[in-house]
Amino acid sequence: MKILVCLLVLFTGFSVVAQEVSEETAAKNTVESFFIAFHNQDSLALRELAHSSVTMQSIAEDEEGNVELTTDTYSDFIKAISSIPETTKFEEKLHSFEIKVNGPLANVITPYSFFVNEELSHCGVNSFQLFKEEGIWKIIYIVDTRSNEDCGTSLQFRIKN
Repeated sequence: MKILVCLLVLFTGFSVVAQEVSEETAAKNTVESFFIAFHNQDSLALRELAHSSVTMQSIAEDEEGNVELTTDTYSDFIKAISSIPETTKFEEKLHSFEIKVNGPLANVITPYSFFVNEELSHCGVNSFQLFKEEGIWKIIYIVDTRSNEDCGTSLQFRIKN
């Protein structure tokens, strides 16, 4: 009987861990799908991946060195991405993923470097908040930092500390 109870506890623990990994993977897949749609300038896919009340913000320094928080609508973001000419190549390279899931809420943090026509434009960190609605992860909030400096190893250092 004791062996049966131990096995039940052991398998229940594995089941919970597997479910958490599955939810983390699903949240990560949503963010990866966002970037596939972003690079393909696919406005329909971008809309499907986000909740109708999604919020977008950026944190960056202005020309005087003051840190500013700006807010854009998701619709304006999609219009801007869709209007990039085919002759302009852009790519946001993600360096890693840090994912936390708690029930229907997920946070995905991705340090990145952004390139325009294969030249480094800026770097920073994205933070995605996701909401699991009817079994599907939807992006509800995106905030990023943007910097033109320290895009080498110091970016990784800032993320960890």
